Amino acid sequence: MIIDRLQKNVERWQTARHFYSLFSFFSFSGRLFMKTSFERRGHLKVRSGFTLVELLVVIAIIGVLVGLLLPAVQAAREAARRMSCGNNVKQLGLAFHNYHSAYNKLPMQSGGTYFGKLNGPNGSGTNSGGTSRTDGNNRYRASFLIGLLPFIEQQAMWEQISNPLADGATPSWPAMGPAPWTTAYTPWMTELKSFRCPSDPGFGAPAMGRTNYAVCIGDGTHRVDTGYANFDGGNNRWYSQGSVAMANRGMFANRGQFGFRDVLDGLSNTMMGGEITTDLGDRDARTAPMGSGGGYGWATIHNASPVHGCDEHLNPDRPQFWGDTAPGVMSGNQTRGARWADGAMIYTSFSSIRPPNTPTCLGSGDSSSGQSSVSSRHQGGGHILMGDGAVKFITDSIDAGNQNSPTPYNADNDTTAPMAGAQSPFGIWGALGTRAAKEIIDTEF
Repeated sequence: MIIDRLQKNVERWQTARHFYSLFSFFSFSGRLFMKTSFERRGHLKVRSGFTLVELLVVIAIIGVLVGLLLPAVQAAREAARRMSCGNNVKQLGLAFHNYHSAYNKLPMQSGGTYFGKLNGPNGSGTNSGGTSRTDGNNRYRASFLIGLLPFIEQQAMWEQISNPLADGATPSWPAMGPAPWTTAYTPWMTELKSFRCPSDPGFGAPAMGRTNYAVCIGDGTHRVDTGYANFDGGNNRWYSQGSVAMANRGMFANRGQFGFRDVLDGLSNTMMGGEITTDLGDRDARTAPMGSGGGYGWATIHNASPVHGCDEHLNPDRPQFWGDTAPGVMSGNQTRGARWADGAMIYTSFSSIRPPNTPTCLGSGDSSSGQSSVSSRHQGGGHILMGDGAVKFITDSIDAGNQNSPTPYNADNDTTAPMAGAQSPFGIWGALGTRAAKEIIDTEF
C-alpha cells in the first residue's frame, strides 16, 4: 500500500516537472522570438538612464531631505560644541582645585608685579609700569588665568611669562610680563585653546588673546575695579581699601586672595567661575561695554540703583544690541574677554547681579567699576563653575531677585544699600555669587 502511494507521488512529480520544463521552454522561446522580431523591425530600442523629469524629481526629493535634516545636523553640532565648552569649564575647575592643593588658596585676580609696597594706607610705591620693556612690571593687572597655566598643561607658556623673555630685542621683557594690554608681548597675544569655547566664533584682531572663561566677584559694584589695593597718584602711594571687603563678596576680588576656608556658604552653593562670550564688532550689549558718557557714571555704578539703568540705551527693535545713539560704547580690544591676561572686570570677571546674557555697563573706562554677567553663544544661558568643581548650565530666566535694589555697599550716606553680611537682594543668582552671606539655597537651579 505504502509502495503504491510512493510510486503515484513519484509519477505526479515527474509529470509536473515535465510540464514545468515545457512551459519554461515555450516561454523563453516566445520572449526570444518577440525580442528578435521587434529588434529586426526597429520597433524596440533598448535605453538606459533617467529622463529629465525623473532627474528633477530626484533632485527635489534630495533638496527636501537636506532641508529637513540640516537643522537637526546643526543642532547636533551645537550640542557637541556646548559639551566641549562645558568640559573646558570642568578642566578649569580641576586646575583651581590643584592650585588650591598646592598653595592653600586660590589664584589672585588682578595681581602680578608692581613697584613699591602694599602696606596699607601708609604704603609707599609707584604706579610705574606699562608697555615698554624697561617698565619692569605688569601694573598689578595680571589675571587669574596666568597663575593657572601650570595646572592646565601650559607649562611652556608659564615659563615664557615667569622668566625674562628674550625675543631678539634688548632689553628682554620683564619677568611676569609688561602691562596686559601690550600688543608687542607675544604671550599676551597668544590664544590658548583651553580658554576658548567652540561655540564662540570670535577670533583674532582687534582683540588680543581671547578668553571665554572668567571668575565670579560677587553681587557688588563698589571698587570692583581696584579691589583691595589702589594707587594714590597725588601722594604717590599704594593704599588699602577696607570698604572693599564689604562689597566684594565673591570667591574672587581684585588684588585680594581667598581660600576654600573662606567660603562659609559652602562650595556647592557658591560660584567660582563661569562663561563669557567675546565681541564680534556688532555692538552686542553683552560684549561691547557702555562706559563713560553713557549716563551710567561713577556715583550710579557704586550704588547701582537700579542695576538696569543702562538698558534705556538698547535698540528697541533689537534689545540685545546698543542703539545707534548709545554713548560710550567700547570696541577693539576693550571688549568682553578680549585680553585673557588682564584682570580688569570686563576681560576676566563677572558679577552675580543681573541674570545671564544681560548688558555690560561700566562707570567710565575699560578698567572701571561696573557690572557684567555670564554670557554665551549657547541658546538660553551659559555655564557656571561651582566651588566644588561641578559645572551647571544656568538659564537666562534664573531668579535674580529685586533688580531695583542697590548693590551691597557700606557708605555712611547710603542707608538704602544692603550692609555687610546681608543676604543678596538678587535672588538665587545673587546668592550663588556670595561666599559668606549665609543664604540658604533650597531649590534646584
